[in-house]
Amino acid sequence: MATATKPGAPGGAGPGTAPRQASLVLLALIVVAAVANLNLTVANVALPGIGRAFGTGQTTLDLIAIGYSLGLAGSVLYLGAVGDRYGRRMMLVLGVLLSVPACLMAAYAPDAGVLLAGRLLGGISAGMAYPTTLALITALWSGPARVRAIALWSGIGGAITALGPMLAGLVMQHFWWGSAFLLTLPLAVVALILAVACVPSHVNETTDPVDHLGGVLSMVFVAGLVVTINFAPVPGAGTLATGTAVVALAAGAGFFLRQRRARPPLYDLHVAGRRIFWVAAVGGIIVFGSLMGAIFVGQQYLQDVLGYSPLRAGLAILPAAVCLVAFAPLSARLVHACGSGFTLLSGYLFCLLSFLSMLLLWKQGSSYWVVGLAFAFLGAGVGLAGTPASHSLTGSVPTRRAGMASGTADLQRDLGGAIMQSILGALLTAGYATAIARSVASAPDRSRITSSVQNQLEKSFAGAQQVAQRYPQHATKITAAAKSAFLAGDQWAYAAAIIGVLIGAALVAALFPRKAAETALLARYQAEDRR
Repeated sequence: MATATKPGAPGGAGPGTAPRQASLVLLALIVVAAVANLNLTVANVALPGIGRAFGTGQTTLDLIAIGYSLGLAGSVLYLGAVGDRYGRRMMLVLGVLLSVPACLMAAYAPDAGVLLAGRLLGGISAGMAYPTTLALITALWSGPARVRAIALWSGIGGAITALGPMLAGLVMQHFWWGSAFLLTLPLAVVALILAVACVPSHVNETTDPVDHLGGVLSMVFVAGLVVTINFAPVPGAGTLATGTAVVALAAGAGFFLRQRRARPPLYDLHVAGRRIFWVAAVGGIIVFGSLMGAIFVGQQYLQDVLGYSPLRAGLAILPAAVCLVAFAPLSARLVHACGSGFTLLSGYLFCLLSFLSMLLLWKQGSSYWVVGLAFAFLGAGVGLAGTPASHSLTGSVPTRRAGMASGTADLQRDLGGAIMQSILGALLTAGYATAIARSVASAPDRSRITSSVQNQLEKSFAGAQQVAQRYPQHATKITAAAKSAFLAGDQWAYAAAIIGVLIGAALVAALFPRKAAETALLARYQAEDRR
């Protein structure tokens, strides 16, 4: 299936191998991945409109925002293994097909519950298709050719993720909030045609049985973890958060024990324990989670505090998309010249600059150059870090385990996105509610503010807007207090993001091998896998 030139060495020597019609195959895989990447962020720009339409609180909005990531992160390991066993192209096609009813369900949802269900279903459809794209790149390309393919896949995919809010804002300028979820339907048709016409049907697939019990346990563990993070800071939700935490711990322990005993395991713990693999996995979770978390909080800041329209708020992220595409080729060159660790740290530096800009410069009335600068730093950071994070995973596993590597690479984006959005959203919610409660307590006419009105004010910015509409004589004060409270909450969120980036950078600096050691380790892994 692949037309070999010269086999690529672990360290990147030799031109490597590529499939016949490599450009068309890679285009097909990128377009399939684009369906998932675009769906990932379109909800963020629609959140203020959804809040107004359904009167939902900030916690519900957080769940809607992460619903797609949750469905994808929870299913990606299991469905990646199913693709390795039963056919990767089949999983591509089924995933793209399932994305159509999922988009329609979200777009025409009559309430927040149905919308959340549509987002979860869309995430599961992406769990079928998205991990398979990277698994096929791993199976069809090798050596430097694989690094270049991953750089294009990662850079263009990240750019499409960043462009999602802009495109959603464009359609919402003329239609209702649900139109944002219909954006991917034409792209899905193109992806389906390309997948059937260009992607090979069977490439280095395994004949090992799938560990279905391990797959179910992995889904329960990820879902329980993300839901716990979302509800832990919510007043009155302590019992629910405790229950989901217990479920997550039990499922996580069960998954670990199952993978030690299963033959073959769904997730090979021996391979996952390789230093290049697990450090890259954790490092990537923080980097890609930073992108999703920044877009999530940033979209609400732009619309709720600065008063941007959905279209203008979406366009504001354009510097991130441009820098993602511009820095991805540089990332591939840096991996060859300086190693994955150095390139990852370079990405972390730009992510740190991005969140520092948000923390220190994003205020009420901030000019656009401050907003654009932060997003440009973020795009450069993810563009630099995306290639080494994914390449280190795929390069340290045997080809028959490509689904495991690609599933982990997807977890970097989706679990990282879900966790970072959950943490930043929870801190935003807690900070906002605390600031509003303080404003109410110090109000001169405090005795006239009923408990139901206070609860509505504390629920979310959208809730405060609804109160302002009911009491137009106090609308200016209510809106000003809500904006001030949002800015207090987003300071908590950005501070947490900075801490996360610093922890990730310290981990990579301390434990990821330097260039020569990385090359030697990859060679040793390949020798072990050939035995």
